[in-house]
Amino acid sequence: NRRSAPTKKPTKTRTKQPKASKKVKFITTEIRCQEKSKGGLCYEVILAEPAVNVALPKLPPTQGKNVSAEEIEEKLKAAEERRLSLEAKKMADWSAKIAKIEEASRKKDELDKEFKIHAKEVLHTKMEQYEEKREQQLSEIKEKLKTHAADIEKTRQSLEQQKVEELQKHLEDKLRNAATLRDDNIKKILDRLKEHNTDKLNEVRATIDQIEALKTTEKTRIIENKLSTAEQNREKELQKKLENIRKHERRAELVRQNKAALAQKTDVTASSG
Repeated sequence: NRRSAPTKKPTKTRTKQPKASKKVKFITTEIRCQEKSKGGLCYEVILAEPAVNVALPKLPPTQGKNVSAEEIEEKLKAAEERRLSLEAKKMADWSAKIAKIEEASRKKDELDKEFKIHAKEVLHTKMEQYEEKREQQLSEIKEKLKTHAADIEKTRQSLEQQKVEELQKHLEDKLRNAATLRDDNIKKILDRLKEHNTDKLNEVRATIDQIEALKTTEKTRIIENKLSTAEQNREKELQKKLENIRKHERRAELVRQNKAALAQKTDVTASSG
């Protein structure tokens, strides 16, 4: 009769003995229980104590063979030959492995060399494409700037021409009006001065002509000043446009020099690699 397995970890080793019975003899039996893992148990059943003096069966002695010195020598020679053949086989195996390693290294070097050449060619192609694209962009920008400058110049000339025509028309209108007023004034003055003598009339006429001449000279001077100011403004605008174009060309030249230096550095690196 055995009890159920314990659910908790035992602190001491427990032993169980079978109950005495009339039909069963007493046998020295020991059961050891030990928890190996959480929720698992291990049992050891010891049926009896180990025997101290146990006679081991002896094997009958075998009769030895008589071996001569020649047979021993032949066996030693055969063993030496086997050893030499094994060493030769090992050396052949090592030579084959070394050859494979050298072949793999050679192929790796060839692949690296091909990769470097291909990378250099791809880089050179990309640099050429970039250079062509940059030159194309620069040419397009220059063409646009030229077109824009031509449009500006054309617009400026048309505006200046329009302004000059307007000023000339306005001046002509003023001169015409002034001449009409002058003629009217002269007629009125002549009508008033009919009673005066000829010398007085000539003096008055000279004075009027002088005043009109001064007015015409002043108006002409004002118009010339306006035209000179417009010409100076046009020259300043042209100088600004030319300075911007020069700055752009200097930047393009600096980019071109940097590109050439970078390409030279790349060639030196690739050749050293």
